Amino acid sequence: MKATYLGTGAAEGIPALFCNCAYCRSVKRRGEFRSRAQVLIDGELSVDFPPDSAYHAANFGVDLSAVKYLLVTHSHMDHFNPHDLVLRGYKFAWDMRVPKLEIYGNAEVLEVFAECTRRELRQEVAENILVQAVSAYELIEFGGWRAYTLLAKHDSQEPLLYLLEKNGKRILHLTDTGKLPEENYLFLKQIGGAPFDLITLDCTLLWNKTEENSRHMGLDENARTISRLEKLGLADGHTKKVITHFSHNSAPTKESLKKAEKEYGVIAAYDGMTLEF
Repeated sequence: MKATYLGTGAAEGIPALFCNCAYCRSVKRRGEFRSRAQVLIDGELSVDFPPDSAYHAANFGVDLSAVKYLLVTHSHMDHFNPHDLVLRGYKFAWDMRVPKLEIYGNAEVLEVFAECTRRELRQEVAENILVQAVSAYELIEFGGWRAYTLLAKHDSQEPLLYLLEKNGKRILHLTDTGKLPEENYLFLKQIGGAPFDLITLDCTLLWNKTEENSRHMGLDENARTISRLEKLGLADGHTKKVITHFSHNSAPTKESLKKAEKEYGVIAAYDGMTLEF
């Protein structure tokens, strides 16, 4: 299985869109750019669809027409940009690899999709996009995939996290979220199963402290989360632990991220990074 981290930045991107802080100015000099977060798995399943999706396709040679399934964590603009989906067909797209796209998200995701596409979505395109509402702690199945939904701690309507399973591989996707609600550990314990092959962790705060009410994680909460999963037998030495979704406010320099990798045993994602497992 292959996971490609197409974008690894938080909502504002790096450098931040309208920012002139010292770090953002230095990023422009060094070229250490980060676009908005998106993960593509085996070329057919995308977690989130940010405003930078077109850039991802062009910059990393990704064929977005081959994506069959889109799992949306929540409706915030950096994770779900349905405006671009009006271009998925008609005269805007010829010779698409996969005609139909299945989108899964919470009720607010469906509302945002309807609001953003009602003016321009042609019937020829709409009939090939299926948008389905899901809630936390459900199992959804599609194309050989099993996806369990979890609840994130974030400031949107029922933000979701996902546990994905296919062909014996298990992926736990944990962005955007602060400290995981306790119900998630109970749910994961109930599901059981082998240790995860890959865990993607929200690390927006990086070295900054994760407060109890934080809607994102830093390395401290990443470590506590991994420890809890290890105690449940759901993470071990073979589990790849990837940190991503970095904010410019946490200044994720190469030096800072190398230090994080060494001290916490994680992999710091960068735009275009591909892992096979």
